[in-house]
Amino acid sequence: MIVVLATIQLHEGKRDLFLAEFKKIVPDVRVEQGCIEYFPATDLETSLPAQPDPRLDVVVVIEKWESVAALEAHLIAPHMMAYRPRVKDFVKQVSLQILEPRA
Repeated sequence: MIVVLATIQLHEGKRDLFLAEFKKIVPDVRVEQGCIEYFPATDLETSLPAQPDPRLDVVVVIEKWESVAALEAHLIAPHMMAYRPRVKDFVKQVSLQILEPRA
């Protein structure tokens, strides 16, 4: 299994528009072969001292895949290819962290 943290930096004020489009693809992604978990998350303000201020224009997508091959297939799935042009004007930058759980 791999874990992916996709951090999506959005243009100011575009988070709600981005999330509306993103939520449309979630059901399609969750039925992809190899998808274990897939959901968007936003910063939650807390009083924990180690946490920085909330990032209002950032969405982090938390993903779990059976393998890198499953992730690679996801990236070129037809619904993902159709989704990217719909959100391109909202997105400033995307970074991926591909992680391997260690027990």
